[in-house]
Amino acid sequence: MIGRRITYRTADGVRIPGTWRHAFIRNGSYFLTDLFIYADGLIDCWGLVTVEEFEEKLRTGRVATTLPDGAEASAHDLARWKFSEPRSWLTPELVVAEVRDTIDQLNQRPDSTDRCLAAVDVFLADRTEENRAAAHTAFLAVPASNRRYVLGDMDSKDWPLRVLVAGPGGRTYVPSDPPVSSEAYDRALAYFEERAHWRAQHEKRVPADGPEVAYAPAIHLFESYPNEAVSDPGHRGLRNDYPAPLTVGEVVYPSVAHAYWALSVAQPEVRSAIAAADTAFAARELAAAAARREGWEHVRAAVMTRLLRVKYDQHPQLAEILLATDDATMIYDDINSAFWGENGGHGRNWTGRLLELVRSELHMRRNGIPGL
Repeated sequence: MIGRRITYRTADGVRIPGTWRHAFIRNGSYFLTDLFIYADGLIDCWGLVTVEEFEEKLRTGRVATTLPDGAEASAHDLARWKFSEPRSWLTPELVVAEVRDTIDQLNQRPDSTDRCLAAVDVFLADRTEENRAAAHTAFLAVPASNRRYVLGDMDSKDWPLRVLVAGPGGRTYVPSDPPVSSEAYDRALAYFEERAHWRAQHEKRVPADGPEVAYAPAIHLFESYPNEAVSDPGHRGLRNDYPAPLTVGEVVYPSVAHAYWALSVAQPEVRSAIAAADTAFAARELAAAAARREGWEHVRAAVMTRLLRVKYDQHPQLAEILLATDDATMIYDDINSAFWGENGGHGRNWTGRLLELVRSELHMRRNGIPGL
């Protein structure tokens, strides 16, 4: 199961999503390391290998699933120890099955659990022995370590499922289970009937905040260095350095960027020079050479929010451009700031996030939400 363990590697400029799990590599002694699994089927276990090559490493013990008593082990730069009465629940076959499932999950394809549940649905719709056998085979194809999670029910675990696919008089894969009685089988059937009812009710439910919708295509607001306003600026008009004069108090600033940098500095005379700067770039350069207001880093997001509200209040045509972006993610480039820009995934994108906030406020006013 991937959970929150998400990573990636870059191949030919393409991000390949992946995840990781712990493993022991045997190279003389044993080394605790991370095994990286990627959506394109490559596995990094001290070198990228295919699934087939990974299976060979498991067969030869290079990737270890058995840990001899007394063997030395280490975790790089962390600790060394010796195994004493080690126990492992893994086998090469189990690890490979889990890795194949992980690759399916990374590609958003049905994994062994999904295939098992699909086969069970076929059997419940048409309860022939042939369909039961297919469901039984699909269930046993789920890695043993994951079978208890197939139903997503940590109270019953996989008991109803293993009883259902074994059938009356059959034996489950758990050696301690008795032969399936008619009573147990009926309880398992009742469980799946109730589960089907619950699933049907759940599928009909609409979230209180409205149905989920697909993501709108993200909008990337690239650096553009606009020098003058145009009749149809498109998304360039959403840049903070776009020439859109705004009045804040008694001062008129040529752009949001001018206003932001003027308000950031401590000296009033520098603020005036920034407000009069020919370009947003020149305004930033003047501000960079001056002292910031005390505590500016704690208030800058609030200041930017107010300036964006002023801009789109005072320029309805630009507000229409912002509203037309629907609910798209706004990705803002700012080569000078990892705080304001997204910058290829390395920045916090606060400008983009605040544009989305102001856009939502514009929609709220347009839709006449009362009481706010």
